[in-house]
Amino acid sequence: MTELLTSAQMRAIEQAAIDSGQVTGLTLMERAGAGVVQAICDTWPEFAAADVRGAAPRPAASPRSTLEKAKRAAVLCGPGNNGGDGFVVARLLAERGLTVDVFLYGDAEKLPPDAKITHDRWSAAHPVAPASTLKGWTGQCYDLVVDALFGTGLSRPLDAEVLAIHKFLSVHPKAKVVAVDGISGIDLDSGKALVVDEALFFAAADLVVTFHKSKLGHFLGPYVADQSQQICVDIGLEAFDDGAGQVAVVDMSCGGFQLRKGGESGGAHKFDSGHALVLAGPAGQTGAARLSARGALRSGAGLVTLGVPPEAQQEAAAQVTAIMLRSLETADDLTATLQDRRINALCLGPALGLDRAKALVLAALDGGLGARPTVLDADALSAFAAAPEALFDLVHEQCVLTPHGGEFARLFPDIAAKLCAAPLAGPAYSKVDATREAAKRAGCVVLLKGAATVIAAPDGRCSLHSAHYARAAPWLATAGAGDVLAGIMTGLMARGLTPFDAAETAAWLHVECALKFGPGLIAEDIPEQLPAVFKDLGL
Repeated sequence: MTELLTSAQMRAIEQAAIDSGQVTGLTLMERAGAGVVQAICDTWPEFAAADVRGAAPRPAASPRSTLEKAKRAAVLCGPGNNGGDGFVVARLLAERGLTVDVFLYGDAEKLPPDAKITHDRWSAAHPVAPASTLKGWTGQCYDLVVDALFGTGLSRPLDAEVLAIHKFLSVHPKAKVVAVDGISGIDLDSGKALVVDEALFFAAADLVVTFHKSKLGHFLGPYVADQSQQICVDIGLEAFDDGAGQVAVVDMSCGGFQLRKGGESGGAHKFDSGHALVLAGPAGQTGAARLSARGALRSGAGLVTLGVPPEAQQEAAAQVTAIMLRSLETADDLTATLQDRRINALCLGPALGLDRAKALVLAALDGGLGARPTVLDADALSAFAAAPEALFDLVHEQCVLTPHGGEFARLFPDIAAKLCAAPLAGPAYSKVDATREAAKRAGCVVLLKGAATVIAAPDGRCSLHSAHYARAAPWLATAGAGDVLAGIMTGLMARGLTPFDAAETAAWLHVECALKFGPGLIAEDIPEQLPAVFKDLGL
């Protein structure tokens, strides 16, 4: 399983390695710089072709075809250890034959000890081309620009000098831009920009190279789309990383769950795979619940029943076949239905109607009926917007709340305010922080939806599914997609997955189905991709 780190966790791992005496900070810096250069060459072979270390002198060539004319690089080095990585990158690129200009932000004499050594090594190798100050940047044309200004340790907003370079690179896209650790100015704990003026923008990176493990900010915040490719370089820290408190990246392609319960003989009964109950709204509004029910059925629940008000039964019956129907309108109807203990998972909320939702949630979570796994979505959440504490008093550890951003703000207004506040210092409050705090307050699993979906449990466990990079599926932003997600989750809980595991798995399957279908996706298509996805997983 892949985990994501905060800046503090990364520093602690590095310090543990250094304290062990098995490695020095300078060695880690050299490994990092070498990893950046290798990533550049692997991504763009035209830079790899420039490798002249230990090679015989190149034959004479016309000035127009020489490497010095063809490949130029600028390396922007900051005042900390990220800048030290940059000096290593500059030295190794120059050894490959590139013409390299280095620009230092800050005073060389104030660099941290290891970064000062890499600076001095560059200066000794290039006495006629020492590092210029950042003010020396005049916007020359480069083939490659390496941003090693600020990495994981940034804690203050960028100043105008650095932002001017971002602006230049944004409007002069000729150069390949490589960010060391992350785009300078982006807090790598939250993915938020540390700027005074929110209107300012950042240069996109063609390549982000980070070390040991990716950071939270590589998957959170509005600038993820500006990182077109990310490579994580191993610098030898695995032995010093115990994984404690880290956020897991959801990836079910590695296996870990079964399509159905029952023995290997295949003789399972349909009730062995659970019976999910999905509540529907009034006539003309049953579509959302029908999408949820289809998601529950396709995700492997043995039976799915749609609880429908009497006036909407004909409408629902005309649209479903394998899904069963039950007349269910009031809280008393639900209480009577739940006497059937074979119903082992519930989904309430999609287009349920605010006028009915609160009473039905109260009935569903009635302690006298037992604590069944329950997904609360949409109207089941909004019905408690005026008094969220009333909902938190009802929910139990078998529940999952699945808010989008607006619903989250109604349930957790103070947490949402912290999340939306413009950060002036790092580490900034992140979506991970917010979801963890919400789960602890609610006393159940919270799945905060979005392109980066964060799942947290009251005990602090947290995972993230990000629909970015190779898993970007923008066409998933379509009406009803969230209803299907709630249904998939319900079906998985009916099959016996814990609420946390079901939330993780459903988030991954949801995006996998969208990727399987491709552009043009509508919500109805999502459940129908599940059989193919399961087949690809070997289930």
